[in-house]
Amino acid sequence: MDLTCTEEEEAFRARLRDWLTAALPGLPPKPPPQDWPGRRAYDTAWQRALFEAGYADVHWDASPTRRLIFLEETEKAGAPYVGANFVGLLHAGPTIAAEGTTEQRARWLTPILRGDEIWCQGFSEPGAGSDLASLRTRAVRDGDSYVVTGSKIWTSHAEVADWCELLVRTDPEAPKHRGITWLAMPMDAPGITVRPLRTLAGSTEFAEVFLDEVRVPAVNRVGEENDGWRVTMVTLSFERGTAFVGEVVACRRTLAELARTARKNGRWDDAVLRRRLGRLNAEFTALWRLTQWNVSEAEATGGVPGTGGSVFKLRYSHARQELYDTAAEVLGPDALDLSREWTLDRLSSLSYTIAAGTSQIQRNIVAERILGLPKER
Repeated sequence: MDLTCTEEEEAFRARLRDWLTAALPGLPPKPPPQDWPGRRAYDTAWQRALFEAGYADVHWDASPTRRLIFLEETEKAGAPYVGANFVGLLHAGPTIAAEGTTEQRARWLTPILRGDEIWCQGFSEPGAGSDLASLRTRAVRDGDSYVVTGSKIWTSHAEVADWCELLVRTDPEAPKHRGITWLAMPMDAPGITVRPLRTLAGSTEFAEVFLDEVRVPAVNRVGEENDGWRVTMVTLSFERGTAFVGEVVACRRTLAELARTARKNGRWDDAVLRRRLGRLNAEFTALWRLTQWNVSEAEATGGVPGTGGSVFKLRYSHARQELYDTAAEVLGPDALDLSREWTLDRLSSLSYTIAAGTSQIQRNIVAERILGLPKER
């Protein structure tokens, strides 16, 4: 498998680097983590700049390889992360691009690319745990609308979102994987209550969302009724297969910074720590190669990442936790300072073996869909 870039792709990389060099010095200061309205304005302004420069479409209208180059170069340059835009750009947008109608693509994709509209993800529920297909939020068809009642949890950026990618149960009598539907719900609809949740790190990017007979137009359904689980697998393929690409680059940069810090503060003299840093370097190098392989596979199969994303997500989640545990060793007592970026990153890394599908779920996917082992009974 050829993992090298073409001349055209390398030319795209060079143009992007030049543009980033010119654009990044003019950015305003980033708002504090708790100011989500301010963060929304900051993130959407950056997305508008990308749109006007012609780089916004990489998330679904460009080839997977070009998308990989974009994520790699923006992260290396220290450009803003997608931030509040991440559900729209990395999950909902690619799903609508792959599964939506012509009208749905026309309605939602450009506003996402311009940074005009923010999306949140309404998948997880308090009673479903890691078994997403056990969701109970109910949607009943009433004329041209679905009437939705239930609740969601860990809804990313719900307090500043315009739209929600929402999973609902439309046929309670069907087997649990077959009675689910994927809806785009406007967050200003009557009957929606958003209650922010505070994380271990003190941020509020998640929320509980309560739905009391919320009417969602039937034209907002992506895919067929009761076919939402298949559409969801498309969403999760993007979430696990390409959404973490920039983070791998960031982790490799952090690893280099850790080594420099260890040399300055004397921790480099610890042979055990040096071996750990070396092993992590090999780990993230392998993860980057796996990312390239997944992107190459997606390029050959129509643009949607395959089950290799679960292999990546499983190993990356644990490698990220190990990276920031090592950062704590390098920092020593300073690892308790919540004002330090690495300390906050260590706290957030604890969620990675749960977010985007738990490690246990990823092991099941790898066992059943890649290794061909029998399903649990």
